[in-house]
This record gives sequence, structure tokens and C-alpha cells, in this order.
Amino acid sequence: MTTAGHDLKPVLVFDSGIGGLTVLREARVLMPERGFIYVADDAGFPYGGWEEQPLRERIVGLFGDLLERYGPEAVIVACNTAFTLAGTDLRHAFPDMRFIGTVPAIKPAAERTRSGLVSVLATPGTVKRAYTRDLIQSFATKCDVRLVGSENLARMAEAYIRGETIPDEAVLAEISPCFVEKEEEKTDIVVLACTHYPFLANVFRRLAPWPVDWLDPAEAIARQARRLVPLIEGAEHPEGFDFAVFTSGKPDFSTRRLMQGFGLTMS
Repeated sequence: MTTAGHDLKPVLVFDSGIGGLTVLREARVLMPERGFIYVADDAGFPYGGWEEQPLRERIVGLFGDLLERYGPEAVIVACNTAFTLAGTDLRHAFPDMRFIGTVPAIKPAAERTRSGLVSVLATPGTVKRAYTRDLIQSFATKCDVRLVGSENLARMAEAYIRGETIPDEAVLAEISPCFVEKEEEKTDIVVLACTHYPFLANVFRRLAPWPVDWLDPAEAIARQARRLVPLIEGAEHPEGFDFAVFTSGKPDFSTRRLMQGFGLTMS
């Protein structure tokens, strides 16, 4: 039996900007029968500099409108800052919705490291969040974990993916604190705790003082989404979805072109 595409609710992917496209790309591979709505809160970008309470209220307020308007099957919050801050609030406010969160991949990093030296490259908001400290306390007590909060990398990644040139020195200044040498051991894993950062991963690899494993959580997030949204036998990909929404209502030309490159129309 075939399920008509229009009977399938879409999956909504939310991020402060365009970093969540790294997660969308993986989710599409594992969930080919689902349509996607990509929501970028570019009017609030970047989230790293916000005070916690106003940002929490903003995110929960946005979802009140988004869930009513689009009625998704599930929501992927493809933003570490948003989810570590407001994930609990979202689940309390909308108990009937399935939320798939993005948190720093500290547990897998602790399991994989050989040197015991792990760095978490994140936004300042994610670095100072109690959620992040709790992950370290729960899963990485035997590791030496360095938290590196970058003020600028999310903006750099947005510019880079739009085709702008980013000076090597500027990128190196942001990632250098991740590299630690201690008692003849060196950092061997850097957790990319912002979904924007994987867009710069090849630049990171080229500039790194020594090779490390740059841990990108996108595939793990997509696998969790697939577990929570089971495949329906014979389902067909629906029409009318696969579009992007920008809260500013005015994405520039390079952003619109980028969305088209990811197979998204502009709403």
C-alpha cells in the first residue's frame, strides 16, 4: 500500500542561521520520504551574544507560531545554543511535539580519545551553559576537556559558505586555543559544538598545528530523528515542502542561491 505524500507531515529544522543545513543534509539521506521546512532565525543571529532569558523567550515564542503554522511531525533543533538553553522549555511548552536536540558531542569524544585531551569548540553561550558542564560531568570525568568559546566563527562560517574569503589568520586565531599539549600528550579530538562549524572543517584541517578528529554531530542527530520518526511502508516524498523560512523576511541574494543549492525554495 502506498501512502500519499501529502498525508505525511514535514520535519521542521530550526537554526539561528544557515548552520543547520549540515544537519538537514544528513537528515534527508536517512528520511527520504519526508518533506522538510528549514527555519533560520536570521533576525536573531548570532545567538551567542544574547542574554539567556530574552533568547529563551524568543525561541519559545517563535515555536508557538511555527508549530501552529506548519504542523510538523517532528522538530530538529539544529543549534547547540538554542537547544542547550531552551530545549527543556520547548518540551514543556509543546508536550505533544517530538523535539530532536543538538548537544555537544562530549560523550562520543570521551569514548574515542586516546590522549584524554578533548576540546569543545562552541559559541560563548554553549560554553557557559550548565547543560554543557553536566555533559562533561556525566561522560568525560576521566578526560581533560577544554571549552573554547568563539565569538566570531559562526559569522565566519556563514560568510564562507556564501562564497566570501575568510583570512587564514582569522580562523586560526579562533581555533588555536583548542590545541593543548600536556605531559607529552596532545589534543586528539575537537568537538564541533555549533552546527555552523562543519562548513569550515576543511579549513580547520588545513590550518591545524597537528591532525585531530573534528567531531561533527550532524549524522548522529539525523539518526536520532530517524529513530523518532519511523519510516512508513511505501511512503512517497510529498510535494509542497522543502522550503526555507527566514525570520527577517529578507535573505540576501547569496543566501537565496545557497538555499536553492540545497534544494530548498524560499517561502
